Amino acid sequence: MMKELVELGKSILIAIIAAFLIITFVFETVNVDGLSMYPTLHNKDRLIVEKVSYYFRKPKPQDIVVIKYPANPKEKFIKRVVAVEGDKVKIENNTLFINGVSQSEDYIFEQKMEDFPEVTVPSGTVFVLGDNRNNSLDSRDSRVGFVKYNMVVGRAALRVYPFKNFGSIN
Repeated sequence: MMKELVELGKSILIAIIAAFLIITFVFETVNVDGLSMYPTLHNKDRLIVEKVSYYFRKPKPQDIVVIKYPANPKEKFIKRVVAVEGDKVKIENNTLFINGVSQSEDYIFEQKMEDFPEVTVPSGTVFVLGDNRNNSLDSRDSRVGFVKYNMVVGRAALRVYPFKNFGSIN
């Protein structure tokens, strides 16, 4: 009987360690809280965030990422990477410009947004925006600003809930 309890204890410990390693280094699930990524993502959507690809490459434009909120790293935000280190970003006349080239953004909710002066994305950071530009706390706000790579949790890869919207995220 004691031997069986020890084996059961070992199995539970191995399962806990494996779960911790998977959640820390491979993937985790997150809930969308709010409308900052609408219409791409909806409030209460449940997503799988994969973390592995960013061990081998940096985030790139159009990636939808989960970031730690710099003002409170326990909070997580979901945003779209629009520019990477070295890029020049500006919003003028309701248009996003990256390196002087206007961007076609058919995924954003409203075409009307406030102007934002040109900035250059520093090394080791990305510039993120919500798809619902007028209802998003993102890199335009000093509380978020440029997002350091170590604050990027991972890439939103799959919507698992609601089931009718199950699938990859673009």
